[in-house]
Amino acid sequence: MAKVNIEEFIEHLDREIKKALESTIREHFPNQEYNTRAVFKTFKEEVTKKCNSWENVPNKYIRS
Repeated sequence: MAKVNIEEFIEHLDREIKKALESTIREHFPNQEYNTRAVFKTFKEEVTKKCNSWENVPNKYIRS
């Protein structure tokens, strides 16, 4: 089993996750106004609250 630093993982995929989150919000709330940066900041804060700093990841999800 490997360990992943969840905060660093999100930072590493920052651009991709931000785009995916924005697309999801647009699809579900098409007429809502929102600040993408603020939403993503809150998302990252919530992930780091809900997850451990280092999360265990089964080996079957890791390729090196």
